[in-house]
Amino acid sequence: MSEQLKFIVEQLNKEPFKKNFNLVMFDSLEPIQLLQILNDVLAEIDPKQSIDIREEMPEQTVKRMTSLLGMLKYKLQDNMSDVKSFQQGLVTGSKSVIHPILYWLLQRVPDLKKRAYLARFLVKLEVPAEFLHDDIVSDTYHQYEELVEGFKMYHKECEQLRTSGFSTAEIRRDISAMEEEKDQLIKRVERLKKRVESVSNHQWMLKQARQLRMEKEREESLAQQKQQQKNQLFQAEQRVLRSQQQLKEMRQSAADANPESLTRRLEEEIKINTYMVTEKLPKELESLRRTVQYLQKVASEPAMGQANIRELEDRIKDVDSQINLLIEKKMLRNDPIDDKLTLYRQQASIISRKKESKAEELQEAREALATAEKEMKQRHSQSSPEEEVIRGDELKRLVAKLRSKGTAYKKKRQELSELNAEYGVLQRTEEILRQKHEAVQEKLQAVEDEKGISGYSNTQEELERVSAIKTELDEKKGRTLDDMSEMVKRLNSLIVEKKSALAPIIKELRSLRQRREELSQEYGEKKTQYESCAAGLESNRSQLEQEVKALREEMAQKENQYHYINSMSEIIEMQMQQAAEEMKAYISPDPQEKKKTIRELYMKNIAEQELLGKKLREEQKMVKENHSANMEQMKMWRDLEQLMECKARCFIKAQNQGSVGHVIQDEAKDMLVL
Repeated sequence: MSEQLKFIVEQLNKEPFKKNFNLVMFDSLEPIQLLQILNDVLAEIDPKQSIDIREEMPEQTVKRMTSLLGMLKYKLQDNMSDVKSFQQGLVTGSKSVIHPILYWLLQRVPDLKKRAYLARFLVKLEVPAEFLHDDIVSDTYHQYEELVEGFKMYHKECEQLRTSGFSTAEIRRDISAMEEEKDQLIKRVERLKKRVESVSNHQWMLKQARQLRMEKEREESLAQQKQQQKNQLFQAEQRVLRSQQQLKEMRQSAADANPESLTRRLEEEIKINTYMVTEKLPKELESLRRTVQYLQKVASEPAMGQANIRELEDRIKDVDSQINLLIEKKMLRNDPIDDKLTLYRQQASIISRKKESKAEELQEAREALATAEKEMKQRHSQSSPEEEVIRGDELKRLVAKLRSKGTAYKKKRQELSELNAEYGVLQRTEEILRQKHEAVQEKLQAVEDEKGISGYSNTQEELERVSAIKTELDEKKGRTLDDMSEMVKRLNSLIVEKKSALAPIIKELRSLRQRREELSQEYGEKKTQYESCAAGLESNRSQLEQEVKALREEMAQKENQYHYINSMSEIIEMQMQQAAEEMKAYISPDPQEKKKTIRELYMKNIAEQELLGKKLREEQKMVKENHSANMEQMKMWRDLEQLMECKARCFIKAQNQGSVGHVIQDEAKDMLVL
């Protein structure tokens, strides 16, 4: 807890809050002040939350803060599982509620700012379904969804550009460097022009150099085009392979695609769909409705006591004993008709269970196929040519960088060669000047020897150099003494001023030091008391939390057990009621009542099914008897159809050749033959 408070105080003292708190001040804040600090932190995350707490109703404040925290995905603490207690703590400014919120918010302020910014555009408006039936509202809502998707795409592209490493500062530096290089190049070009103007046929040489540069650039562009065409060829080959694979799969699937197999498949699908619509789905819907009715009935029943539960248990025991007696009577009677019916019932139940299991497997397979197709579409959309285009742009950018580096390297190398050439020229100039100087010195020495004053020039130069050094030293000595005297005076005056200015401050500092020692001692004592008290309260709180948690778990188990027993008793009561009605109808002397029993209904259904089976067997027998004759008649009709098609083709062919009369005679002969 202390570490949490330290972190909160440190973050609040920093930018942009600047609260200047310490631990004691922060811990002694009033609830309204603590709630205002929480609102300031939320306003830093979302500027729309900037408001004075005192000017707003508490219910509105709690609603606003809880909605924002829910949008920021703040999770309640383990000891604050109840939303009402959390809202109550916000209203009252409870430290146990606000401190964890501040700690969570201050840890991730930049991420929460981004989430709050995105939530303004990505949290969709909830429109009731009845309003969406209106065409205008539906179109507007679809446009709104399209705008939200467009915002997602643009925001993703913006984040990619921000993280791609290209910032405005780098671009500006590159531009300034390029401008400097441009100025240097202009100067070098002017310098080279001046040098080249003195060379004969320099225009022809410049023309040849220009053509060489153009050819090199053309060669580079052709190399880039070649690389791009290679990439396009590779992509085309990959597309061809995918198309061939798809064609192969389609051919394999269409291998048995004759009309009979297609009709057979369609009939099977129609049978399956009719079974799903007419039998399986209505049964599931009816079972769900019954479950909902049972649950609603259980929920509407009042709470049961121990006496009611005992009464239900006694009734259940009585019903169980009656059921056992009925089973014994049935076994003693041993009716053969019932034995046959049980066999048919078992077979029918087995077949129905198989149909239900196969229908469930088919449903799962269809769902798996739909998910697989969806994943395949997503992967195809993800592997779209946009990624290849992005990859190509990155390649172009890399090539451009390498080219700029290469040109810079060539420029530096050329400058280095020019500097080496200039260095050689300067060395040669220095050597020539040294030779000239030596020749002049030899001539001067010869003249001095002739005049009889050899060494005069060297002596004069040495005397001038010594006199210049002496004058410089004298000037330095004089300046040094003057500066030292002025500096001493200035330092003495500064020392006096500082002493006079610091005298009252030193007196005040002594009293403050004594006060500081007293406060530090008092602070140490208060701190130890606070820590001991906080440790005791923390241990008591943890014990109480454990006890409350254990009691809540026990209460939840008891509630589950109670609801389970209540539901089971309701189900057993319904079964008992149904058994009593069946028994009453079965024992009743009225034949109309007996006809309403489940046994009579099942007997009636079995008789109807037997009659239907007999009728179907007779129809099957008739179909088998007439099958051969019908097939022979179909064959004769098929032969006649082929013969007529052949005659029609011969007639069209003869008509095209201009011999219609011969064809008519031939057809007449054929008819006579037939």
